[in-house]
Order: sequence, then C-alpha cells, then structure tokens
Amino acid sequence: MTHPSVRPLPTRRTLLAAAALATAAQLFPTLAHAAYPEKPITLVVPTAAGGGNDGMARVVALKLSTLLGQQVIVENKAGANGSIAAEYVARATPDGHTILFGYIGTHGMSPALQKLRYDPITQFEPIGMVSYSPTLMVVNPKVPAQSVSELVALTKARPQDFNYASAGNGTAPHFSAEIFKLESGAQLAHVPYRGAAPAMQDTMAGQTQVMFPSLFSAYPHVKSGKLRALALAGPKRSSLLPDVPTLEEAGVKGVEITQWYALFAPGKTPRAVIDQLNKALNTALVDKDVVRRIEEQGAVVDTSTPEQLGLTVRQELAKWKGVVQKAQLTPD
Repeated sequence: MTHPSVRPLPTRRTLLAAAALATAAQLFPTLAHAAYPEKPITLVVPTAAGGGNDGMARVVALKLSTLLGQQVIVENKAGANGSIAAEYVARATPDGHTILFGYIGTHGMSPALQKLRYDPITQFEPIGMVSYSPTLMVVNPKVPAQSVSELVALTKARPQDFNYASAGNGTAPHFSAEIFKLESGAQLAHVPYRGAAPAMQDTMAGQTQVMFPSLFSAYPHVKSGKLRALALAGPKRSSLLPDVPTLEEAGVKGVEITQWYALFAPGKTPRAVIDQLNKALNTALVDKDVVRRIEEQGAVVDTSTPEQLGLTVRQELAKWKGVVQKAQLTPD
C-alpha cells in the first residue's frame, strides 16, 4: 500500500496528456483564456450622439461596465436608418466584444421595407430587450389643430400646407405616419431626414408640421412646449402625458406602434458569452437608478431571454412586411 505522503510517479499516458494540453493551449489560446470579457466592449449605437437612443445606450453601458469588469464604450455609427451600424456589427468578430444597440428600425421595419446588406435574423445573436416606448403624434405648436380630427380636416382642406417628418424611409416615424394616413385619410407629404433628431428639429422650427417620434425621444420637447402632442399611437395613455388620448380614442383605429430597443451580438457568438451578457443586462435593468433614468424620459424598461428577443424579431419582421404590402410602401 502506498503511504499517503508518497505521490506515485506520473505514468507515460499522464505525461503525454499533459503535453497535448500544453500544445493545444499554445495553438488555441482562446481555449486557455476562456474568461470573458478580456478587453473593453464596444456598444455600437445606430444614431448620432445626443439622441434618445444614444442617451439610453450610455445609461446601460455605464452599468454594464461595472457588472462585467470591463469598460463598455459607446460608438455612434449613424446613417442609412441604422443599417450602417447593423452591418458593421454583423461583420464584427463574434466574440462578444462588439455588440449593437438595435431597435425596431434595424431589426423590424427597415428590413421589411428593403433588401439590406445584413440579415437581421441569421447574422445576429439576440442578447436581450432593453426597453420600449409608445409612438407619439406631435405637431409644431403653431399648427392650429387642437385635436386629431381637426388636423385631419385641415390636411384635407389644405394639403399643400402639411408635411410630416420622418427619421428616414423604413423607420418608425415613417411607418407610423403612413399607417395613420391610410386609416384616417389625412393628406400629408413625406419629408425624410437622416435621423430622428434633425426631423424633430425641423418640426419644432416649423419646416415640417407633423411627426410620429417615440415618446422617449419627444417627451423633453413636449414638456418644454417646443412640440404639442395630439395622440399616442399605443394601446393606452401614458402616465407622463395623462391628458393626451390614444389615436383610437381620437377616432383613428389600427395605429398602434411600440418602438423597442435591444442588444444584439454578431451571429455565431458563443452561447456562454450571450448568456453572460444577458445576465449582466437584466441585472442592470433592475438597478433603480438605471430604471429611473430610462423611464423618466418616456421609455419603459423591459427584459427578456435571448430566445424571447429572437421571437420578437421574427414576429416584427412578419408584421411590418404585411404593412409594407398593405400601404404599398417603397424604399424611395
């Protein structure tokens, strides 16, 4: 019997196995350093700095930096209604160090309207939902209409005087306005912009008269009096604007558009990395300060599993393809 203090000499098989593991670690360093994250994470935002999406992304990034032990850096890649940022992340190394702050435009509406250089399903791994916000119908304060019905009547009487601004073709403000026109008979010409911020600026300046931004983006301007809210394109009123009716209450049915925001990683990112990111994200979204900073702007924090977000994307794509056909929308 071998004394407990005397260790047996390693066998030839043991030595060969150890040598094989050492060689594998040299050839495949990722096997030897499986810890994630190994370096700062880039969170790509498909809108310009200073906008609603950017502000929300920075709140989330700050908390994720603490939870993941690595800095999460926000990088803005605006343009082409979010497709520049989405395409960039779709082609990034699938190791979890480059992720996307996606939204209804990048993964729902724009792909339903036109063929893009990325596939919102096959080229991304869903991480988790961040929040959602109802769509708000706003007008320049100088527009004489005090209600939706008055606005519709004015646009029919003087169609040459009324334009609506959008963040670009295939965005939520574009789809919302077109569905509204379809359901109400309003006469509004489309003026597309390169993003929601310049579209709202021109609506506030009176260059355009109507817009359908998210409540999250528009609320500060409504609060300051630079925009006037006529209705919510959602299922119920908002506690932030309790006196503003829903479009259905205002007599226009069929216009319910909830804008949502979520995190995505490049396709083929390892499941263990996705799970770690999802856990960190969902932990961040129960932090009282994070919730307060997001919800005081008009968004509602929402969490999900990767599978639930993936299902949402598939359902949204099918829904908006149907809208494109019904409203006969085109990319131009």
